Amino acid sequence: MEKDVFNELNAVNVNEWVEKKSTGGTTLSYLSWANAWKEVKKRYPDANYEIVKFENGLPYCYDENTGYMVYTKVTIQGVTHEMWLCAMDSRNKALLSHPYEVKTKYSTFTVEKCTMFDINKTIMRCLTKNLAMFGLGLYLYAGEDIPQDEKEETKSSKQSSKTEEKPTT
Repeated sequence: MEKDVFNELNAVNVNEWVEKKSTGGTTLSYLSWANAWKEVKKRYPDANYEIVKFENGLPYCYDENTGYMVYTKVTIQGVTHEMWLCAMDSRNKALLSHPYEVKTKYSTFTVEKCTMFDINKTIMRCLTKNLAMFGLGLYLYAGEDIPQDEKEETKSSKQSSKTEEKPTT
């Protein structure tokens, strides 16, 4: 059953909902959590997720040295996957409870302190990452631009058209 869920969600092309953001010479792809959840619920209406809360009732844990971390759990057809993600700024630097400076070879910049808005964004990004563990948009995390099934279909159709184009003797 788990394999069926993975295969079905892994075959979904989510490119129309992907946003690209460039930062520091790197372009990252982000899948909208709302569209990711919509695609899962269309196929698995009983799917659910949980935002993990800690003893203090907050949806994050914090360490002075490493920053904020959030966790989600997703359950589809009785299978649960857990995921975690740290709160980061637009340069993928960990957010702390206070601003701090980062010096690179090319510049110096300030990482602002974490806000509840940052925590909320991180939770929803964590949910999307969690859905990728079930296959949805997983190819984005591998740096690919289309799902594996579409790659195989494209490769297969190119091979068959090459075969058809060969002259007969």
